[in-house]
Amino acid sequence: MRSLMIQILILISMLILQPAIASEQNNLETYIVHVEYPDNQVFSDQSQDLESWYNSFLPTTLAGSNEVPRMVYSYHNVFSGFAAKLTSEEVKEMEKKKGFLSARKQQVFSLHTTHSPNFLGLNQNMGFWNVSSYGKGVVIGVLDTGIRPDHPSFNDQGMPPPPAKWKGKCEFNFTACNNKLIGARYFRNGNGTPLDSDGHGTHTASTAAGNFVNGANVFGNANGTAVGIAPLAHLAIYKVCSSGCSESDILAGMDTAIADGVDVLSLSLGGPSKPFYNDNIALGAFSAMERGIFVSCSAGNSGPFNFSLSNEAPWILTVGASTIDRTLRATALLGNNEELEGESAFQPKDFPSTQLPIVYPGLNTSDSSAPFCTPRSLNNNNVTGKIVMCIVGGGTTGIAKGQAVKNAGGAAMILLNIERQGFTTSADAHVLPATNVNYEGRQKILAYINSTSTPTATIVFKGTIIGDKHAPMVATFSSRGPSRASPGILKPDIIGPGVNILAAWPVSIENNTSTTSTFNIVSGTSMSCPHLSGIAALLKSTHPNWSPAAIKSAIMTTADIVNLNNTSIEDERLLPASIFATGAGHVNPSKATDPGLIYDIEPQDYIPYLCGLSYTNRQISVISQRRVNCFAVSRILEGQLNYPSFCITLGSSNQTYTRKVTNVGEANASYTVDIVPPQGVNVMVKPLTLNFSQLNQKLKYEVTFSRSNASSISRNAQGYLLWKSSKHSVRSPIAMF
Repeated sequence: MRSLMIQILILISMLILQPAIASEQNNLETYIVHVEYPDNQVFSDQSQDLESWYNSFLPTTLAGSNEVPRMVYSYHNVFSGFAAKLTSEEVKEMEKKKGFLSARKQQVFSLHTTHSPNFLGLNQNMGFWNVSSYGKGVVIGVLDTGIRPDHPSFNDQGMPPPPAKWKGKCEFNFTACNNKLIGARYFRNGNGTPLDSDGHGTHTASTAAGNFVNGANVFGNANGTAVGIAPLAHLAIYKVCSSGCSESDILAGMDTAIADGVDVLSLSLGGPSKPFYNDNIALGAFSAMERGIFVSCSAGNSGPFNFSLSNEAPWILTVGASTIDRTLRATALLGNNEELEGESAFQPKDFPSTQLPIVYPGLNTSDSSAPFCTPRSLNNNNVTGKIVMCIVGGGTTGIAKGQAVKNAGGAAMILLNIERQGFTTSADAHVLPATNVNYEGRQKILAYINSTSTPTATIVFKGTIIGDKHAPMVATFSSRGPSRASPGILKPDIIGPGVNILAAWPVSIENNTSTTSTFNIVSGTSMSCPHLSGIAALLKSTHPNWSPAAIKSAIMTTADIVNLNNTSIEDERLLPASIFATGAGHVNPSKATDPGLIYDIEPQDYIPYLCGLSYTNRQISVISQRRVNCFAVSRILEGQLNYPSFCITLGSSNQTYTRKVTNVGEANASYTVDIVPPQGVNVMVKPLTLNFSQLNQKLKYEVTFSRSNASSISRNAQGYLLWKSSKHSVRSPIAMF
């Protein structure tokens, strides 16, 4: 009887300790530990005594527990020491043991990245990636077309187990999930599986949080180590799109993700602008935001036109797209020796340097589809062995045009931008030698073929070029503000990399069936959105107590407004970009982790704002999921919401708004304001100085906007106010329209 009682007590103690062990394992990291041999002790290379001595530094493991082995490597030749999985507290205990010399967290050595993390200032073993632990412990939920789970971008090497709060499921009918991919769900239109048959979802998921994959490239170009923005964050996939993305599936996906316990939601999808009470993504995002979940959404691909945004709600981060400084150079060399720079991911090494005849089907003015190289139009032209010029657009993709040219016997293709595309070019994985030249190049090549009866050209493939000083440049397709749903809130909020982004793809575009390490280069705000989702995960890992509004504020107030040439960020025309194209500017992750001040917004603060939009009580209740009486609420104008930016329509009367900032920098700090007013506008701030004496202290200031004497306000005028301390600069953009 006594023996039975002892066994029961042991079992109870183990059950009590298991949750503590699981929690502790979530905090384990690999340390490199150096030790010195005990006095007068000699060990042989394979000595069991040496192994026992190394193990004596490690915490005692409970017999029969499911704890993972702590020892990773025992070193015998390089030095005396070992690598082990430890918590910081255990390292402190280890320091007390005789023979201990030092311990440090392991580093991950840098190879070459592909390339947007480096462009964003994220480098291995240093800076923000180190500070944020690469997003460790944060769960990013991606609503998209599913995922290819066996792609190496989703391997779980170096990943901790899922957080204890995680409630998600893996709905593959085979073993697929791991410590990286911790959940995969599908919904009604998901074809019965979370598997990605489109590619979009695999690409966006790996952009946000893909693990390190060496040797990533497309046709040998953009070669390097592919990695997501938050490589140690967990991924949860919600397949809500197949041939399209139904609102019911999107809402079901968001509902499930909230219940599962995600920290960040990434949605690279959306529809036209609607009032928020009719916008199902905005509704789902509001509920997520109330639970502390950060929601990042694409701004849409309807640029460069104004009022073309999707996902405009102020509780959503609305993300536009910009270029990075990498180009996959393919130069069209004309018969008159003029060189026109273009791009292509397919760059054959054996394409002849000899000049070939040019044919332009668009010269046939009787066929409106001819400039776009439709199969029918090519049948009416002798293109065999020639370089065919095709206009971008016309309802067919560049790759489809190339296939039509190839089928008709063409030797190569030059894709010509239309005017609104300007200098935004695509590095597509073409099926034949090709290049996409900008609109300026188009005008030159058309002038050339009109100047001679025998125009010729060739394409010179120059490979991957780093260092485009125009980057970041706003992409032509990136949707622009002002916001239709709420014109008094500046949208988009931010721009990030979204042009020619290399990331995971479920199949080989090179028809290589011997590997799962397959990648593709794609453009869109769908690509910029997961970049910001990953950055939000890094910030969440660094500042776990920050609200979604605080994270957004940090991203916006630290954004860059100049390019690599140290001039104003440009649009697709190489002209200074409108504030309704850039929002606050281009994201700078390393600055965002230490913003100095933040503009926070509590969920209940949106109610007076929604009342101020003249929504009915019922309409607001649809958003807030609680009864609202606007007659009992102090309505506010849009400009009064504690947003990190200002978007003003100024009539004859002055407008005054209040902002409240929270000190998250140094406890004792003094900030003074610098003002760059929009043309034709006076901007007055009171007080001119904010003096903080402690962390998390909140102070208010007032901003008054008025017309300058005898001055007219220029269309889309912009400026900013900047709070500066000895260490921090906190910038709030000002837009007028």
